[in-house]
Parts: sequence; C-alpha cells; structure tokens
Amino acid sequence: MKTVLITGGARSGKSTFAQGMAAKSGKRVLFVATAQAGDEEMRRRIEDHKRSRPSSWRTLEAPTEIGARITKSIGDGQLVLVDCITLLVSNVMGEFLSPDGSEVDEAESEKAVAAEIDGLLDCLKIIEADFIIVTNEVGLGLVPDNKLGRVYRDLLGKANQVLAGAADEVYFMVAGLPMRVKP
Repeated sequence: MKTVLITGGARSGKSTFAQGMAAKSGKRVLFVATAQAGDEEMRRRIEDHKRSRPSSWRTLEAPTEIGARITKSIGDGQLVLVDCITLLVSNVMGEFLSPDGSEVDEAESEKAVAAEIDGLLDCLKIIEADFIIVTNEVGLGLVPDNKLGRVYRDLLGKANQVLAGAADEVYFMVAGLPMRVKP
C-alpha cells in the first residue's frame, strides 16, 4: 500500500491535486474530512468542498481520532483521502484552549497532536488501502506575532515532518503545480 503526502500553502491546489489523484486511481475512495463548521463562511467552504467530490466517494467526518475512525469505517474502501491535517491539528489544539481562547496548554497540545498522528500512522500500517494525506505548509512565512500562532505552527510542522517521513511520496504544491519532493 502507498502513502502520499501533499503539502503547500493556502489555495495552492492541494485538494484539487489530491482529488484528481484519487479519481485517476479508479479505486473506491473514503474521503476523511476534518473540517468543522464553526461559522457561516466555513459552512459554505465545506459545502463547496462536498460538491467538488464525486458522489460515489464515501465521506467520513472525523475532526479528531481519525486513525480509529478510519479503521472502523474503511469498509470496502481501497483509497483513503484525508483532507486535512491542518484542521486536524487545529481541532486537537482547540481542546486545550483557555476559556477566552487566547492561551493554549502547549505541553498537553503537543502530546495530543503526537497521539493523533501516531494513531493515523498505526492506521496506515493495518489498513490495506492507499492513503493520500493533505496538509498545509505554514512554516514558510513570517513568525506569528503571538504564542498561540507559534505553538500551532510548530505542532503542525512536527506533524508534517512525521507524516512526510512515513510517506512513500511527498508533493509540494506551488500555484497549482505539483513538485515531487520524495522520492
């Protein structure tokens, strides 16, 4: 089984490339959506994303615990498309925010994100399916001006490194163009 990681900046074409790759495979696809509709704008984005996928694909909404949820829901799926790790890390971090949302328990967030990624890696080992995983590269810009932003950037960066290490192929998207990074 093959694992592909697709990374890049916002609106770089990651999801489109991932969906095209999945569609071309001809395999039965389980689409794993990590987004949560916290406001109207995000609800619209999620609906647009749903419309962009073939109706034959099954969708699993899994904002956290994706490894366990994929294992339970794989059914006859032959390819799992996870979109995206960026929101997964945000969802996990959200569990450790202060009541006003301005502070995060950094140590607990780090443990929880590592456990989430470990759960996904365990899933990759036991599920007999190909995986395409989408994530954002957030470490190329300015250093965030607040601790919460820096903690998020660092946790996502670590998660991306672990996933890239486990992946058979890694693509970096630039302006809709895939650049193969690995192998």
